[in-house]
Amino acid sequence: MITIGVLSDTHLLEPDKWFKKKAALCFADADMIFHAGDLTSLSVLDVFAGKTVHAVHGNMCGPKTRDSLPASKIVTAGNFRLALVHGGGYLYNIEDKLFDIFAPIDCIVYGHTHKAVCRRYGPTLMVNPGSFTSTGTYAIIKVDRHSMEGRIHHIENTP
Repeated sequence: MITIGVLSDTHLLEPDKWFKKKAALCFADADMIFHAGDLTSLSVLDVFAGKTVHAVHGNMCGPKTRDSLPASKIVTAGNFRLALVHGGGYLYNIEDKLFDIFAPIDCIVYGHTHKAVCRRYGPTLMVNPGSFTSTGTYAIIKVDRHSMEGRIHHIENTP
């Protein structure tokens, strides 16, 4: 079983004490971390030292972060392919547009809207963790040999 912790839209210049504590608790069991953009500063990723981290830049990232991270990437987890993208620039029908770009793919992880989503779009699992620091949500994706399931979690429910 592979456990992927998913967050997006942290909008932090530096990770503060609250973020470090909550990220450690929320993603303690994660094998991989996906950050779907608008981290703003690369130092946010340092909180996940020791884990496999995949991240993309978002529309609110500065030049250094944009130059260091791709706009999108494809990650393989077990037998599944997952697209990681921020999705900035799309105001309407974001899932339709991302599906058109990445299909066929098993999962599309995106951010930008700050609205948590975890549902099937045809055969594709669509996951938007919402905003970790604004709406207080994140996602966990569990991958085993034959299945992949996602779930939205609320930070206030994390001990």
